[in-house]
Amino acid sequence: MFEPDHAPNAAQTDRSPATPIIAVRRLNLWYGTKQALKDVSFNVFPSDILAFIGPSGCGKTTALKCLNRMHDDIRGVEITGQILMEGVNIYGPEIDPPVHRRHFGWVAQKPNPFVSSVYDNIAYGARIHGIIQGRSAMDDHVEHCLRRAELWDEVKDKRHKAMGTERSGGQQQRLCIARALSTEPDILLMDEPTGSIDPIATEHVEYLMLQLGKDHAVIVITHSMMQARRVADRVAYFHLGELKELGATEDIFTRAQTPEAQQFIAGRMG
Repeated sequence: MFEPDHAPNAAQTDRSPATPIIAVRRLNLWYGTKQALKDVSFNVFPSDILAFIGPSGCGKTTALKCLNRMHDDIRGVEITGQILMEGVNIYGPEIDPPVHRRHFGWVAQKPNPFVSSVYDNIAYGARIHGIIQGRSAMDDHVEHCLRRAELWDEVKDKRHKAMGTERSGGQQQRLCIARALSTEPDILLMDEPTGSIDPIATEHVEYLMLQLGKDHAVIVITHSMMQARRVADRVAYFHLGELKELGATEDIFTRAQTPEAQQFIAGRMG
């Protein structure tokens, strides 16, 4: 159940001349009697990479999943506050959740390609949503997505026959990124996308984040402070369900204001 709360308590450090794609205001979430998010407020801007950092279990993934309504079918979840996308309440009665989710591409920690060919992994979402019509147009679309994920040269000769699940771990994750791009999302949600791949594959994915951040909003959860510093424009620090601090990456890493963020970044907590 989502109950709107119109109090405009935005994070005071979350300022930008750009108009936000998403404005989260005083977001609270409970799993039954356990409160997982407490008065969380932040903005999502175009062409911006926002990193969520903080100890495990502090609400990062819960907040991420609120944006594309992935909690809808979980029993016992109660949500209050507001999430506005281009000024419209995403939990309003006029919103069709599957249509809303098309604005988002999701990349999980563990690569999870479909048990089908590389080509069909990419074509599936575009096909079921009616985004691409005709075989020739689909061929071009699949190639475009694979090129954007820096995977085309490695799979172009076997994309129709090779199974997505038969690729290396790093290739599988880039395939999942290409699949996320196939529905032409505005925002990419990445939940520890390098958490289960090797350092070379991690370098590939970080490069992709930087490239995709030029024309997408990207929100990435990471437990690597160095990764957040390398790729993010802004950093949000979560602690026990609260968004304690949000600001430009260098400001957070060199001039964090809250004791919790200071201790976490220094490696003394989390």
